[in-house]
Amino acid sequence: MRAKILLVLLCPLALCGGLLALGRTVPVPYLGRDYVLTLRLPDPRGADDLPQIQGPMDRSRPLVVIDAGHGGRDPGASAGGVEEKQLVLALAQALRDRLLEEGGVRVAMTRDDDSFRILSERPEVARRIDADLFISIHADSSAEDSPVRGASIYTLSRKASSEAAARFAERENDADRLNGVDVADTDSQVSSILVELSQRRVQEKSEEFARLIMREGEGRLQFNPQPRRSAALAVLRAPDVPAVLYEAGFLTDPSDAARLVSPEGRRRFAETMARAIRIYFARQTPVG
Repeated sequence: MRAKILLVLLCPLALCGGLLALGRTVPVPYLGRDYVLTLRLPDPRGADDLPQIQGPMDRSRPLVVIDAGHGGRDPGASAGGVEEKQLVLALAQALRDRLLEEGGVRVAMTRDDDSFRILSERPEVARRIDADLFISIHADSSAEDSPVRGASIYTLSRKASSEAAARFAERENDADRLNGVDVADTDSQVSSILVELSQRRVQEKSEEFARLIMREGEGRLQFNPQPRRSAALAVLRAPDVPAVLYEAGFLTDPSDAARLVSPEGRRRFAETMARAIRIYFARQTPVG
């Protein structure tokens, strides 16, 4: 559980002393970050279901959560013997390994094996571990005679940017219901006005990151003719973590499928995405 309290006065000595006596820490915000105190309180759900954070021990280093879509009993799209859940896990692992190899960025994954997480848990994981960026990786399929191919990048929008985006959002959001899971609104106790303001700022940052992926991927990744999309995707709805969904390509397109399953294709994806991530974080770092 995470509670944010606006800094109006200095922390009373009694309160700070009490927290120290309980062995809790009060992270002090620094210039360029949100002016809030983050108090970690006991979570009735426990921490066993939170992923391992890899990389530098320094908690001031940025943290990115990589979400490999689907998994477990939910295979996602499939074509030619390739399942989406397997393909996107390989891409997620390649990106994680690249970031850890380059250093300076902390990384966590919503799943690192063939396990299943409901949609609402995925962005909630990012929130509970104070992530600075959330990337969900997916692949798609289309009719056999469809010429559609290439990668797309989705950011959150209340209204889908196109009919195709609307269909995609409906299909992805139905995953919980298809698996018989009732998804509760995790933000029901948060003021709708504050959530809207927070999401507006987060969406601006999400769109900034999406633009960086496009820029860094030019000439290296195969994009759809209309690569920038927006949709009301459940996995992007965290109100305080910038997030994108990267649709890596279409398993039903032979060239897309061959690229996505090849070591070279994974390498290009990981290098390009890692570079976009580092540029994004560099832009968020306060000058001086």
